[in-house]
Parts: sequence; C-alpha cells; structure tokens
Amino acid sequence: MTSNQSKEAQAFSVEGEMYCDNELYQPLSPSSQCIHTSILSLCIVAVAESKILINPSKISGTLGNDLLRVNPRFSSVVVTDDKGFQWWKNVQVQIEDHVMIPEFPSGLSQETYAQHFNTYLSKISQDVLPEKQPLWDIHIFNYPTRENVGGTLIFRMHHALGDGFSIMGAIFSCLKRADNPSLPLTFPAAGSSKSSTVKSAALKKMVSLVSGFWNSAAGFAWSVLQSTLLEDDKTVIRSCTPGVEFMPADITTISFSLDQIRQVKSKVGGSVNDVVVGLVFYGSHLYSRAVADEKSSVSSSTGSRKTALVLLNTRMVNGYRSLEDMVEKNLWGNHFSFIHLTIPSGGDAVGTNAQEDEVDPLSFILEAKKTIKKNRNSLSVYLNSALLRLMGSVKGPEGVSQYVHSTLRNTSMSISNLAGPTEKMVIAEHPIENIYFTVSGCPQSLLFTVLSYMGKLTLVMRTEKGFINSKLLASCMKEAFKKIFEDACEKDTLYGMKPTK
Repeated sequence: MTSNQSKEAQAFSVEGEMYCDNELYQPLSPSSQCIHTSILSLCIVAVAESKILINPSKISGTLGNDLLRVNPRFSSVVVTDDKGFQWWKNVQVQIEDHVMIPEFPSGLSQETYAQHFNTYLSKISQDVLPEKQPLWDIHIFNYPTRENVGGTLIFRMHHALGDGFSIMGAIFSCLKRADNPSLPLTFPAAGSSKSSTVKSAALKKMVSLVSGFWNSAAGFAWSVLQSTLLEDDKTVIRSCTPGVEFMPADITTISFSLDQIRQVKSKVGGSVNDVVVGLVFYGSHLYSRAVADEKSSVSSSTGSRKTALVLLNTRMVNGYRSLEDMVEKNLWGNHFSFIHLTIPSGGDAVGTNAQEDEVDPLSFILEAKKTIKKNRNSLSVYLNSALLRLMGSVKGPEGVSQYVHSTLRNTSMSISNLAGPTEKMVIAEHPIENIYFTVSGCPQSLLFTVLSYMGKLTLVMRTEKGFINSKLLASCMKEAFKKIFEDACEKDTLYGMKPTK
C-alpha cells in the first residue's frame, strides 16, 4: 500500500459514474495534485548521452518494460472526479506511443546537430504531455552533438509521478554498472565536513532547542510572507514577465570537477550543496555586475530584493534506495519542501566590501552554508509541508497549486541538487557518457539543477530566452568557480574550520 492510499475504500464520481479506489484507481497525493493543475504543471526532463549511436529497438524495449515495473504510476493516467480531486487510473500501455525519434538532415557537423538538439530540447520541454496516456515519454536524438556522444536519450516525466529523487531513481534503476552489471550502483555520501571542536552535550542540546524554536518560527513566517505578500524586484535575472513558464527557454550545461568541489567543501566545513548554492550566488553576482555595465537602466544587484528557493528532500534517508525499498518504506512520490535564501550582493556577503575587486568569493559559500544549516535545523521545512496539506484540505488542489505557483513566481531562482552514481553506467549495451536533468513549467526566469556523475558535477541552467544572456551567465559561473577554487587553495584553514580527510 502506498503512502497516499486509504485503509478503507473510497467512493468517488467521474462524470456522474461512481467508482471505488482499488487496483485500478488510486488517489494522487496532495503534493502531486498541486503540481498537476491548470495553474501549475511541472515536468522533469532528464538527458542521458550515449557514447554510441542508439539502437531504438533495444533502448525502447528495455526502458519501456523497466519503467512499467518501477511503479504503477508509469502505467496510469490521471482522471479528475466530480469534486475536483485527481486519481490514478491503471491502463494498458503501448510502449511505441511513448517513444519519439526526431529526424534531421544527415551529414551535418557536431556543432549544427548540437544546435538542433538544444532547440529540440527547449521545444519539447515546453510541450504538454498528452493527458490520455501515462504522463511520460522518451525521445531518441540519434545524432552526434559533441565528441564521444553518438546519440542522446531524453526522458520527459511529469512531476506528478514523483519528485527528482523518485524520477532519477527510476531512471537509474533502468541502467547498470558498466564494469559489473550484477553489482548495484553506488552514490557519494551526502555528509558534510565537521569542525573538530567538541562542546558540552548538555549545553549544545539546550542551545539547539532554543535556536531551533526561534529558527522554526522565523523561517516559517518568512516563507509564508515570501509566498504571499513579498515579491522580488525586477533584476537582470528576473523579468517579472507574466506566464514566463510558457515562454521559450535556453538550456545550458556546465561541468565541474567533483574532487575540486570537495576540496572547497573541506575548507569551508560544509557540504557539496553549500558549495553549489554559494557558486550559483557568486556566479549570479558576477553576471549582474557584467550586465549592469551594459544596461545601467536595469536594477542589477546592490539594494535589489533577490531570493532563491532551495529544494530539499524531506525523506529521512541518506542516498538512494532500491526501488523495492522505496515502495516498501513509502519513499516513492513527492517528498520535497523548500527554503528561502536571500541572494547576497557583493556588499551583503560576509567579509566583503562594496568594491568588486574586494569581494571574497568564499564568503558566498559561507553565507549559504550558514543559512541552509539554520533552516535545516529548524522545523520550518516540515511546517511548510504541513501547511500545504492543511491548505489542500480547505482549498483543494487548485488552492495549493496557486500558493506553490506564487511561491515560485515571487522568487528570482530555484536550485535543486541531486547526487548521481559514481560508476559509469550502460543501458542495453549503450555506455552513458553523462546524465543531467532540468524542470519545465516553473514560473521563473532562472532555474538551476545539479547532478553528479562519474566524478564530475553538471550544472544545468534553464534561462528565459531573449532576457537572460545564457552564454554570459555560463561564463560567469565558470569564472566564479575558478575564483572560488583558487581562493580555497590559498587557505589552509578558513574561519577556524579545519580540512577533513
């Protein structure tokens, strides 16, 4: 029995006909319903690059059959009852209806095919999944887009099926280790570096209790205000354009060395997520300064209200679990919440001055680390989840959807970070060179998603086309990490933190 099933059968009506939840009908969870409405509809788009040309029959057969075994939702459509609540209805699936193979002229250069791929990826990210069949499909782009990439797989899966943890876990379950397919994939540990300072357990517990209560109340109140009354300013990273989620977007990827990120992590005594968030903040700051030099009429940094939403996995687990584990322990589905982080400008970050050449790159990571830790140690993350459930029982799915939509719309960016396998993967004898994901349907001009794989970390930027200069932003992100890494290497210790082994 899944987490969103009732212990007793529920009767419901669809277009006047009565049904009962059973093996064919199961209710959507409140979190799944609120992101599958006319107000907000989110889709997770994952990309896997194959080293060789893709054999469509091998890939479609393997992926289709494996996904159907992952979870009943992959063989279900969504129906809405007469009260507006949504249900999963089990149906027969024709795999060929879910596999798309676009065709382009042969004999073109890698650069041209890469341009075609980017355009195609942007287009299908905006397209709506057909409601009359299960909410997923697979696209096979069978052309070389760069060195060592012969073809590319694109997975489109509606967020109602599950969050990034669930969807990427489902995709990983379809892939095998290249060195030994019989062994399970392994994932990097998610722990953070810790200070060697030891405090009294009693004092630590008392301080933690007091600060935790205050952080919970303040964080929850701030989150509600940001979702309802407060709105970020228009800046070079936020256009304030109504319906921005329906507009074309550029999707840009940047890869960083995971070992180098861990070196920075050890210097600040934080986590990989702290480094990623700090990098995004510093890179966005450099971009704002660069654009401000060209467009002084647009508010860019100092004095502007800028907030980021950082998505968090609320499962009390460290790393991925087997699919059997996820189903048995009710880990499948949408188990996420979010925290609001103020994006520091150069003069706001710890240890910085207003002059650009005096900005400390590592201060952006330290600021992110401090704020994330404060929010993680509070109950505000879980209070937000409880508020959504309460709101759903009072206002229904559309009311919750409106609240989540405004939460996203009122902020300048979202950041979502997942850990991927450490070993090389294959699927149906196709070696996977890289894998990454993004999310479509988000009412923001800027979205960052991050996934690690085989010792590198891929940062994906989804940017509003024609408003954000994606090439300049990518250049600023690379420059930001270069400065962060160089600064970290120059310091043996940082603000009392000692590097860990």
